[in-house]
Amino acid sequence: MSAPQLPVVELRADELPAYCPNPSMPVWNHHPRVFLELQPGTTTLCPYCGTRYRLADGETLAGQGLAGGH
Repeated sequence: MSAPQLPVVELRADELPAYCPNPSMPVWNHHPRVFLELQPGTTTLCPYCGTRYRLADGETLAGQGLAGGH
């Protein structure tokens, strides 16, 4: 029997850089802070606790989705 998956934390572009543990996690359960690289359409796992993070639908990262390379 596999362990249950933790919920996905969805972040807006203005909440980046992404890191874990995030502010909503209880202090007693903290591990060393690790910064996470998010890409649109993918889910990133924290290497310490397995919390899943992703960019919220419709959000873009700086420099992406700009016409003409501006």
